[in-house]
Amino acid sequence: MSTSLIQKYNVPGPRYTSYPTVPYWNEAEFTVEAYKDTLKKSFLESNSEEGISLYIHLPFCESLCTFCGCNKRITKRHEVESPYIAAVLEEWDMYVRLLEEKPVIKEIHLGGGTPTFFSPANLRILIEGLFEKAERAEDTDFSFEGHPNNTKKEHLELLYELGFTRVSYGVQDYNIEVQRAIHRFQPFVNVKNATEQAREIGYTSVGHDLIFGLPFQTVDHIRETIAKTKELMPDRIAFYSYAHVPWIKGNGQRGFKEEDLPTASVKREMYEIGKQLLFEAGYVEVGMDHFALKTDTLYKSMENAKLHRNFMGYTSSKTKVMIGLGVSAISDSWTGFAQNVKTIEEYYEILEKGELPLYRGHILTAEDEKLRRHILNIMCNLHTSWKKEEMKFSELPEVLIKLKEMEADGLLEFGDEELTVKESGRPFVRNICMAFDLLLQRSKPETKLFSMTI
Repeated sequence: MSTSLIQKYNVPGPRYTSYPTVPYWNEAEFTVEAYKDTLKKSFLESNSEEGISLYIHLPFCESLCTFCGCNKRITKRHEVESPYIAAVLEEWDMYVRLLEEKPVIKEIHLGGGTPTFFSPANLRILIEGLFEKAERAEDTDFSFEGHPNNTKKEHLELLYELGFTRVSYGVQDYNIEVQRAIHRFQPFVNVKNATEQAREIGYTSVGHDLIFGLPFQTVDHIRETIAKTKELMPDRIAFYSYAHVPWIKGNGQRGFKEEDLPTASVKREMYEIGKQLLFEAGYVEVGMDHFALKTDTLYKSMENAKLHRNFMGYTSSKTKVMIGLGVSAISDSWTGFAQNVKTIEEYYEILEKGELPLYRGHILTAEDEKLRRHILNIMCNLHTSWKKEEMKFSELPEVLIKLKEMEADGLLEFGDEELTVKESGRPFVRNICMAFDLLLQRSKPETKLFSMTI
């Protein structure tokens, strides 16, 4: 991409795992009771047909990775496991009592933190506890995030026995200098062992997460990391830009200096070279920053126009209802969002009162719902249309004017009341979505809220 386009479009912008984005939620008018109403309505409309998704946040890590922007608690004390799992199951019981029929669970994702911080025995208690009051969908999609250094064969065997068929490993970069800067030490042999063990056990999809734009990282490091990745050929790869947001995440992202980070133009070169190497290895780009082999369900869902995006990232199927359990987890009723409190102490305290541990949220307006569909269409299908009346909104003419400039820059093309992102526009998908983000356009932030788009 040209330097001028990078300079023009490299601005702070959301990653659009939701719309409205969290900073633009109308928290002042949000009530837990209103959210419960949206949840019960969507659940009754969709549970028997498509089931629900569960995201479970397991926040504990034994050491701090300084690139990480997730909600985590650093500890080596594993006695924290049992009380936390008991609390998550208590929260789940509250949701089950709220809903008027037995939930059918289609998707489960264990995120963190480090889910494999927990022992296999405690993970069994967690998953079996969920199904004491729920049914299993016919075509489930259960996945978890594993740390290559502590994901044991026992973890993989236990979760596979319980229905998990996907695992993703955080690799980031294999260069030792970069690993030292981000405090994430893991030799290639650990990743190799964890990947091969998962396949031997029967996992159908093994993913690797790679990051470009890390401190001290160079283009050569990207080449070396992808060369090692090709030796293992994971089924899917997340290859995404490091989000440097120390003003949000505090000291965790201040383990290095700003000048230690690659420039925007170098980051773009890293991405373009990395993408080309992945193409040569047989991977296909899926949505934004994701790549998959043609045998993987993520690619197949894209081909069948069933790709979806939510707070868990890209998924191969959509459910109207996603319930988030655990500290900081976000739930999505399709017409409402709600987030749990962020500290473990407050989480326990609210649960002891017999209340859902929600502290903020947003109920979508009719306009929000339309804009959400457009942004999801662009993020997942690189295409959206306003031919149907339900996809039109009052400020559409102003949005199209903004998009005309992107058309002139060769990023997208218009059809008859529709647009398609061109291949050259893929790196700027977030910018294209921003044109539809009316809440952002109406109230530009005066302080830093988002990472840079490039």
